[in-house]
Order: sequence, then structure tokens, then C-alpha cells
Amino acid sequence: MTETTGTAQTDGFAPIRLGTRASRLAVAQSQDVADRLSKAAGRPVELVTVTSEGDTNRASLASLGGTGVFASALREALVAGEVDVLVHSLKDLPTAPYPGLTIAAVPKRADARDVLVARNGATVDSLPEGAKVGTGSPRRVAQLKAKRPDLDVIDIRGNIDTRLGRVDDDLDAVVLAAAGLTRIDRLSAATELLDLGFWPSAPGQGALAIETRSDLETSTDKADRNLLAALRKIEHAPTRLTVTAEREVLAKLEAGCSAPIGATAVVDAELLLVSATVYRPDGSEYRTASHAAVLEGSAQDRLTEALEVGGRVAAELLENGAGDLADLADSVK
Repeated sequence: MTETTGTAQTDGFAPIRLGTRASRLAVAQSQDVADRLSKAAGRPVELVTVTSEGDTNRASLASLGGTGVFASALREALVAGEVDVLVHSLKDLPTAPYPGLTIAAVPKRADARDVLVARNGATVDSLPEGAKVGTGSPRRVAQLKAKRPDLDVIDIRGNIDTRLGRVDDDLDAVVLAAAGLTRIDRLSAATELLDLGFWPSAPGQGALAIETRSDLETSTDKADRNLLAALRKIEHAPTRLTVTAEREVLAKLEAGCSAPIGATAVVDAELLLVSATVYRPDGSEYRTASHAAVLEGSAQDRLTEALEVGGRVAAELLENGAGDLADLADSVK
């Protein structure tokens, strides 16, 4: 299935082919990027849907190897030249580089928080004893158990509408990302926004990554140069800094989606603040580390500083025994 958006072609350039998963959320966020990219490039953008194993296999994400299962089929399509760019939820991308591909742009981040969607307007604190709460995230499981050990946390899969429907069926509540609900105009369903202080979210949550082939940077083709210039227009430097730091924590911990880790980075004036928490899977214990860095120099200097401070957070976590709480080295990147 394809969908086209944009203006008339520029200088005879073909439409930009943007690869996306077929879920309602993926299409919504890809369409938003397509609209912005079309305006910046001055030519149409077509959505090209790609089906991944994560879309068809109902097993838990951890057993499938983490959220990287959503990205693999898309990346194969990009390498094969079937599409020109990809849009990913950044939290779903493995931290290890993919040969021949690069994250060419990171647009401005949406709300990074998680939300609770519960019956009768309940909050985490007001849920009844032994309430059934659904999530497919080991991190959210640990956080819920840390706050409310009595909760019965149920592993669930499915798109946002499916998960929301279970609140009216067999669950008392579900935990979802605020950004995802916002992108499909369902944030009003949330009964509580979970503060990042106690509930740090997944590294990169709320941000999108636009991925291209690495050779785009050196291409002399006019259409490629047009695409690269358009991508630079929708890049958001502060978001790139924060997600770079958060993902570096994940990389240095040698961890992925199957490890219960939350991370939060913010830019305040010229200061980058990074905090991360590693949980025991049952939520009974956790370790937190925080570091800051002054941002100076060029854009590349700042990215280097973001990597360095993320690395310091990870090193402190490991020094404080985070590796004993979660089997980090066996997590899938």
C-alpha cells in the first residue's frame, strides 16, 4: 500500500519513497514526517508500507529479540533500494550501527513520558489491590512492581487500539507512551501522566529517527542532494543531543529492549543533564546514576560531549552493581 503527499515535482525529481510499518501509529508518525519532508524538499513523498516479523508474530518482544524486530525488514528494504528513507520510533532502533545506513535526521521530540490508561479514571496509586495492568515492556513491569508490588502485571502485545480495548475487557489498566497516544489523537484516554523522575522512559522514547543510506552524504546526484538538504531542515539539534546521550547509556550497558532500563536527558540552557535507572526485573531493587556536561563548541563537539556524559552514567551504574540486577550483556541491542 502506498500513499502520496506533497507538492508538484521539483526539477523532474521522482517522489521520495518513505518506508514505514503499516500500523496506525507508524503511518501517523510517518505521514507527519512526510508532510514536513515534502515541504522542505519541494516534491511529493510516498508512504511505502513494509511488514516486519514484529507485526505478524504475537510472541513477547523479549522472546523475539527486542524491538529491533520492527526495524529489520524496513532496513532491508532501504538497503535494497526499495525506499529512500525510513521513519522509526527511535526507542525501537538497536544501538548498534547498521552497515550502510545512518540516522540522517532526528525531528523535535514529542512527550517522552509514559501514561496510565485505567478504568474509572484511576491512577497508579488508586488502582485496586491486585489490579491487572498490561504492558509488553520489562522496564514498565519493573517500575510498576517497584511502586505497587501487589499489582498483577500482564504481558500484552498489539497496536494501541487493541491495548486500549483491553481496559474495557479483561484488564484494569495499561501503560503506554504519551507520544504514541498523541500521534493518533488518543491522549485524552490517559488517566495519569507518569512523571519522568520516578518513571524514566525508554531511551529515545517520544523521538523519531529518519534513516537513509550512508552514501547519501557523498552523492552528487541532484535528487539525493535535494533530499539531504531537506533532512537537514527538519533536524532538531537539542533532541539529537538528548537521545544520543540516552542511547549511549544503553550501548555502554550492552543492553537493549529486553533489559529494564529507563533514561532521561534534558538540555537546560547550555547544560546537558543525563539520568538513568537499571531495575531488577521484579522491581524489588534498582540503581540510578546522573551526570551533567556543559555544552560548548561546534555541533560535533556537543555530540561528542553527549556520548561522553552518557558513558559516564553507564559506568557509574555498572560500578554500583547494575549488572547484578539485570543480565545486561545478554540483552539484545
